[in-house]
Amino acid sequence: TVPALNRTRLFHRDRMTCAYCGQRLPERLLSADHIVPQAQGGGGTWMNLVTACKPCNGRKADRTPEEAGMPLVYLPYVPSRFEDFLLEGGHIRADVHEWLAARLPKGSRLS
Repeated sequence: TVPALNRTRLFHRDRMTCAYCGQRLPERLLSADHIVPQAQGGGGTWMNLVTACKPCNGRKADRTPEEAGMPLVYLPYVPSRFEDFLLEGGHIRADVHEWLAARLPKGSRLS
C-alpha cells in the first residue's frame, strides 16, 4: 500500500532539502511543489511532489522544471512501508528505530 502523504512526511522524505537549489532549510521556509503543476494536470502524489524552498517554488511558478530551466537535484519516490513508520515522526524506541532502519531500501534518503 502507498503511505499517506502530507507536507511533513514529504519534507522528511526529502530531508528538508529543496529539490531545485539543494538548500537544507527549516520546515517553515519550505513548501510542497508539484513537478507537473496542477494547472497542467499534475496531481498531489509522492511521484509528483518534491520539497522546495519558497523562493525556488515562486520562481518555478506554474511550469515544469524543464520549462523553468530548474532541473531537480534529486528524484521523488514512494516511501516503503518501513520508511513510512519513520516518516510518521512519532516517538520510536531506539531498538525499533534500528530495526526499521535496517530494513530501509538501498538508496533511501532516510538511512
